[in-house]
Amino acid sequence: MIGFDHIKSTPYHPQTNGQVERFNATFHPQLAKLYDENLNNWDEYLPAVLYAYNTGQHATTGYSPFQLMFGREPTLPLAQKQPTFTLTKPNDYWPRMMRLLKMYHQAARQNIQIQQQVTKARFDLHRSDPIYKANDLVLWRKPSHISKFEERYSGPHIIIQEHHPSYIIQDRETAIKRKVHTADLQPVFERCI
Repeated sequence: MIGFDHIKSTPYHPQTNGQVERFNATFHPQLAKLYDENLNNWDEYLPAVLYAYNTGQHATTGYSPFQLMFGREPTLPLAQKQPTFTLTKPNDYWPRMMRLLKMYHQAARQNIQIQQQVTKARFDLHRSDPIYKANDLVLWRKPSHISKFEERYSGPHIIIQEHHPSYIIQDRETAIKRKVHTADLQPVFERCI
């Protein structure tokens, strides 16, 4: 009803949920600096850390989350009083707010697109992007932290459904199916005798 689409992500592939991972990468270190030595009062600092996050300007958008949500600069506790404006009609506030939010969102969207292009160009410099077909044999990288001497890949598995960059693979011995990202696959080359 509010225009959101539920998109499922590939398990054990955090790049699929980049926005959440970016938030966690910022949020965790900030919270880690504040709790006491007993590690039992971290929840007391949540409001302060979230307030700092929501009122700080983000490099990607060029705006703070507060600005993008409310269409104005946040009022900080020690900030000087903001200048006031007068509405000529009582109903002017809502259209004015919607116009301002639309401008913020358009500018933020352009900033995000520019940042994404720069990041993608940097990432793609040395990246291979293999594409697999149905019935190809692959090895699957295990997603757990394993010891040095344990095998990192299992298989061979067979590709049963392709939707690049995600694939559904099936273990040839157990017939277990799983959805995996192409970064966790390696091709198997069978020798012809």
